Amino acid sequence: MQEDNLTFVNEFFLLGFKLSLNLRIFLFSLLLIVYCGTICGNLLIITLVSTSKNLHTPMYFFISQLSISDILVISDIAPNIFYILLNNGMIINFTNCLAQLYVFCITEASECLLLAVMSYDRFMAICKPLHYISIMTGTLCVKLVVIIWFIGFSLSFIYVLIILGVKFCGLTIIDHLFCDLVPLHDIACSDSFPIKLTMYFLSFPFLVIPSIIIVISYVNVISVILQISSNISRQKAFSTCSSHLTVVAMFYFSMFSVYVVPTKRQSSNVNKILSLLYTVLTPLVNPIIYSFRNKDIRQAVQKTFKSA
Repeated sequence: MQEDNLTFVNEFFLLGFKLSLNLRIFLFSLLLIVYCGTICGNLLIITLVSTSKNLHTPMYFFISQLSISDILVISDIAPNIFYILLNNGMIINFTNCLAQLYVFCITEASECLLLAVMSYDRFMAICKPLHYISIMTGTLCVKLVVIIWFIGFSLSFIYVLIILGVKFCGLTIIDHLFCDLVPLHDIACSDSFPIKLTMYFLSFPFLVIPSIIIVISYVNVISVILQISSNISRQKAFSTCSSHLTVVAMFYFSMFSVYVVPTKRQSSNVNKILSLLYTVLTPLVNPIIYSFRNKDIRQAVQKTFKSA
């Protein structure tokens, strides 16, 4: 019996939200609107940055890469959530589960690193304006992006290898919205310590170090803004920084809560809501905060529609 219970599991059941049919339909409709808005908004950013010469700057280049990451993560997660909401659950095989986990880890890891690089770019532009052009060259920006995606692809593969070494048996119900490390850790029947160790180990390059870079960069940026004599310019700069920091804080708070400092008292529903913050809400908000509130982007949109 023990040997039978330890047989290899080829399928999982994603439980999703335990809601009534009406609530699931409402949530499905809401998420569908968010998904369509996210895809359209981020595709527009990528198109504008690639076609408008005025947007060929390091800041917009990094924003376009952030848009690519946002499109990938929500496209990786949202279709499954739609199916789960309509069918009150979903069966996913082991291979598809690993593939979803791999794409999810790549995109989230890359986004963490991109946000750190973007904060450093803002630090250089505002605090070191005379050296900005000579340091943040096009070659350096391309190298940084290549390194970020390479790190994302490489280190995320470690997660997949760790999962492949863990056995799952018995009741294979994942009380979550998608295949993620924490719920997979919870249902493992063999030693799941490697999963937890990997989560904590890789949280340093993906969460802790980027968050430190972001805090240091924005502290310096705010200190420079405070020295601006014009009240209007200072308020405008503060408004931009505060909106950026709000999105970054929401993203990192939810990530830290799930992966770095999870608690046993934290219910599965709380984890699901937190996961929606960085997989669904952040990809929607990013283009609005970083781009559509920007005068250059609005001008590029107007020129595009006029030329059309």
